[in-house]
Amino acid sequence: MATIKWAVDPMHSEVQFKVKHLMITTVTGYFQNFQVEAETSDDQFSSASKVVFTADVNSINTNNEQRDTHLKSPDFFDAEQHQQVRFVASHYDNVGQGELQADDYELHGELTIRGITKPVTLKVEFGGIVVDPYGQTKAGFTVTGKISRKEFGLTWSAVTEAGSVVVSDEIKLHAEIQLVKQG
Repeated sequence: MATIKWAVDPMHSEVQFKVKHLMITTVTGYFQNFQVEAETSDDQFSSASKVVFTADVNSINTNNEQRDTHLKSPDFFDAEQHQQVRFVASHYDNVGQGELQADDYELHGELTIRGITKPVTLKVEFGGIVVDPYGQTKAGFTVTGKISRKEFGLTWSAVTEAGSVVVSDEIKLHAEIQLVKQG
């Protein structure tokens, strides 16, 4: 059976992260430059033999240049030494029960940040496959998850005079991914 290759449609995809600031509000950031590559044996992604995501750390954007510079510094991502965030999937499981949840999956794999690799499980909602007006076959996914930033060496911390944590450990991940069938 032939391998089908899929690549991200960057015009219809986004990758964001959310973190609590002072434990009272949430700051959202984006990776503006990223890639997703997938290989399947058919149009059903349960047959995926490869799913690889990479994001350019220097493309971080939180709508605040000073904060973005700090995130790229050795205090956080250390973009000079560790230019990419990388996720390599190991398997993709359908965890939906019943007709209404048949498109719920878990994507298991290894996430690497700052040279530290840890197993991660992400929730995936498969939006379906359609052919767009230009004849391209596209697949859509909503991907969510949570990680501990400290497990990946993002350990910078500060405390306010009142004892409040400035940046939470938990990072929420959210991605809207549209893949295009290649060739």
